[in-house]
Amino acid sequence: MALELIGKKVGMTQWFDGEGRSVPATVVLVEPAVVVQVKAPEGDGYAALQLGAGAVEERKVTKPVLGHFRRAGVSPRRHLFEVRVGDPGAFSVGQEFGVDVFAPGERVDVTGVSKGRGFQGTIKRWGFSSRPKSHGHKWIRRPGTAGPTGFRKVIKGKKYPGHYGADRITVQNLEVLKVDVERRLLVLRGSVPGPRTGLLRIRKRDA
Repeated sequence: MALELIGKKVGMTQWFDGEGRSVPATVVLVEPAVVVQVKAPEGDGYAALQLGAGAVEERKVTKPVLGHFRRAGVSPRRHLFEVRVGDPGAFSVGQEFGVDVFAPGERVDVTGVSKGRGFQGTIKRWGFSSRPKSHGHKWIRRPGTAGPTGFRKVIKGKKYPGHYGADRITVQNLEVLKVDVERRLLVLRGSVPGPRTGLLRIRKRDA
């Protein structure tokens, strides 16, 4: 069974559980994945599946990658990624997996790229407090001193203004609330990183 698939974040909503309580939920559109290559320890040094997801026209794929798909007898895919497996012999090239590999009640880990927020100050980036806004305080949102007097350099790792967001983040142990096989939708309890339409990698918690 495939342990990891690619999906797109549709958005957030509220979900009512069996007791009528409203919980936050994220809806993910899961792309069907096809096995493009099976990697075994004998030839590749490790056991894994190379999966392709998201149909794409041949003209949008480079010739070396197109040849890779043709050798496998698989139509081109937009995304190629690898998933480690215990027994590669249980899988074959051309085998497909969909959202039905997940089941309600299961736990999954979701990896995505968080929203990019550009250059930000210390208050938004690190949660610093602002200074008093009373008379005599003109540096209300300034970060403060760079370090001990006479040190003559900035210590590595100093929390200063800078680029904030656009980081690879994994949210662990999310509960699967519903699996809609017809519409290829997965409803997860809680939030996942990234904006709407952002690319996500969803893998089973016990993988």
